[in-house]
Amino acid sequence: MASHIERRKFLATLGGAAAAWPLAARAQQAAVPVVGVLSAEWSNLLSNRLRAFHDGLRETGYVEGRNLAIEYRWAEGRNDRLPALAAELVRRQVTVIVSTSTPAVLAARAATTTIPIVFFVAVDPIQLGLVTSLSRPGGNLTGVVTLNVEVAAKRLQLLHELVPTATIVALLVNPTSTALAETTTRELETAARTMGLEFHVLHASSEREIDTAFATLVQLRAGALVIGADALFNSRSEQLAALTIRHRVPAIYQFREFVSAGGLMAYGSTVLDTYRPLGVYTGRILKGEKPADLPVQQATKVELVINMKTAKALALSIPMPLIGRVDEVIE
Repeated sequence: MASHIERRKFLATLGGAAAAWPLAARAQQAAVPVVGVLSAEWSNLLSNRLRAFHDGLRETGYVEGRNLAIEYRWAEGRNDRLPALAAELVRRQVTVIVSTSTPAVLAARAATTTIPIVFFVAVDPIQLGLVTSLSRPGGNLTGVVTLNVEVAAKRLQLLHELVPTATIVALLVNPTSTALAETTTRELETAARTMGLEFHVLHASSEREIDTAFATLVQLRAGALVIGADALFNSRSEQLAALTIRHRVPAIYQFREFVSAGGLMAYGSTVLDTYRPLGVYTGRILKGEKPADLPVQQATKVELVINMKTAKALALSIPMPLIGRVDEVIE
């Protein structure tokens, strides 16, 4: 009799476990992948770019909050915080890390060699050691490279065309973005020498240091300024534009936001041309493709934007040949 009771208990237990298995399987299927976004910027200043990123995700069937979760880590202009933020995402065991700047991808690469990383960089990724080739990245990284550093010399050329009397020019860089600062400085030194211009490099890695850099700019009597590509400067477009107008220094940057905020000129890759592919690649990796097999995409479209109101405030007349090449004029 006892053995019969024990047998019934065993069968009941077995039946309960069998019923639980489909529930566990369904719960596992319902689990959504988690993407980590690592940015050197502020959360409220990337809305347009993140919208393009989400458009790319949607193209591959992923929508945040529906079948995808995203964890954001913002360094808020402090590149020194990026390694710790990258380590957080690795501990969280995210499925993919999306890095939105050169310092961010360098921090992510140092944090993991196994989690796929989709990057947005402005420097040659082969030069940085991120990939072995553009067509076959070969590791756990792939992404989009812009022309924003490559066309740095072109920015100086455009400024020189607009202000040919300016014989002293300056470049503003963030020294904590080592790869960007060094590459841009090298490009512009060569270009300035070719044009016969006196060239100076100014450093700023915080809001306060930007003000200090402009005080130095005035002391140098620089007649034109190129602002180097950097996440900090992306986030300080209004401050930079206001300072260039206050000190009456014609300046050029990479993104349209600088001109919208009152800056004189912008020349660089467009947001849609760079951030939508980040979303597409993230979605493809979530579906099982490997970063090693996804060619690095190169942004080929650049736009020239000029603020005519600022040009008038600086008493500048835009030459007709330059007007003919402008993609957008902001009045």
